Amino acid sequence: MDCLIIGVAGGTGSGKSTFTNRIKDEFGDKVSVIYYDNYYKAHDDIPFEERKLINYDHPDAFETDLFIEQLKMLRNGEAVDCPVYDYTVHNRSSETVRIEPSPVIIVEGIMVLQNEDLRDLLDIKIYVEADADERILRRVIRDVKYRGRDVEGIAMQYLTTVKPMHYIYVEPTKYLADIVLNSGMNDVVFDVIKVKILSHLAKQEQKRTV
Repeated sequence: MDCLIIGVAGGTGSGKSTFTNRIKDEFGDKVSVIYYDNYYKAHDDIPFEERKLINYDHPDAFETDLFIEQLKMLRNGEAVDCPVYDYTVHNRSSETVRIEPSPVIIVEGIMVLQNEDLRDLLDIKIYVEADADERILRRVIRDVKYRGRDVEGIAMQYLTTVKPMHYIYVEPTKYLADIVLNSGMNDVVFDVIKVKILSHLAKQEQKRTV
């Protein structure tokens, strides 16, 4: 399947999902989104209190081989059953989500540009950055509201793993991006990506009519 694969990376709370959702809202079912965060490794054999202490901001926390395998399947026109990660229990859920192939695939996650094999599958590489204070505030609001966390736990995780791992593994990848934007609401970059997608869709339509 001739599809356009767009990677959207950046630190926690930087605005990745905001940008991704704008593209998805604009193009509907012509865009499929696959989230790297759903591919955190399962830890069924580890008690909850120990799972809370795992470094989830290290590349080894992800089942990257499975992620790449399923992304290739989508690229080849095959639907995949994506794992679902349950943040409230720090473990992979027993559920899966069916993702259908589409002309445009958005790959979103903090480590999307960190792995070379994954990076090589991307046609467009985007890095979203934001001030560190903004990112931590957004993370606190999100984790309390949607992930059942308390402020003390969020602060401990941020200081011990999220912040140091960001500077080691995440922020350096912005130099590997084709586009670095300062907000998920950046209209200029949104318009650029919109034009690229429209061009891709037009070429696909032209192939079908020839």
